Amino acid sequence: MYYFDPGPWDLRPGDGVIVETNRGVEYGRVVLPIREVPPEDLVLPLKPVIRPATPEDEKRLQENIEADREAFSICRQKIEEHGLPMKLLAAEHTFDRSKLLFYFTAEGRVDFRALVKDLAAIFRTRIELRQIGVRDEAKMLGGIGPCGRVLCCATFLDEFAPVTIKMAKDQNLPLNPGKISGLCGRLMCCLLYETQVYEEAKHYFPPAGSWVDTPMGKGKVAGFNIFKKTILVEIPERGVVEVPLEEIRGEQ
Repeated sequence: MYYFDPGPWDLRPGDGVIVETNRGVEYGRVVLPIREVPPEDLVLPLKPVIRPATPEDEKRLQENIEADREAFSICRQKIEEHGLPMKLLAAEHTFDRSKLLFYFTAEGRVDFRALVKDLAAIFRTRIELRQIGVRDEAKMLGGIGPCGRVLCCATFLDEFAPVTIKMAKDQNLPLNPGKISGLCGRLMCCLLYETQVYEEAKHYFPPAGSWVDTPMGKGKVAGFNIFKKTILVEIPERGVVEVPLEEIRGEQ
């Protein structure tokens, strides 16, 4: 999602528009009504909407979609002919067909100069091949996450934020890659969502390894549950017990 200056147009969600992006002239669809936006949320300079889309633009959009499918099929065939170690993900024309972009993933660098020459001869337009990472691949292709919902990156996430294994540790999650990795094979983006909650909650709980007084005697803190507001305490001769936070009478 990108912000544009609506100019003199009375635009509403669902309307098609023609805009200029860093890729060239593109077709877009309005998803938010006209509103004031804080400067820090904008990518300056703010470009204006060129014009509302016409029925002819809608027709061209569908023609471009069909052309994208054909271009994808041809490019995949050429990749096989050249024996290149790359996985083609998508083909996409700019709206005015001044450029044809192909997105792919690969383990390392790929010399695709000969491929570009073949594609340029076939399509008679500017060809651009872009190698993207596995997280961008998931964002582009979409899918259903372990939570049963459509991937965050394919719906509302505009940018990827750094996600670390420390976030999983702080949330007492099993450090099993299969449990904390998304479809892309990287740590799940949603680990970031609750990180601040856990960081703030840690101030109310005694640190792991410290000794505390409980109604059952002194014990060592083995962990805690911020949602139940309980602490796991290892008490000699009694093992690990779960004690409500309010029953902890002190820390040594």
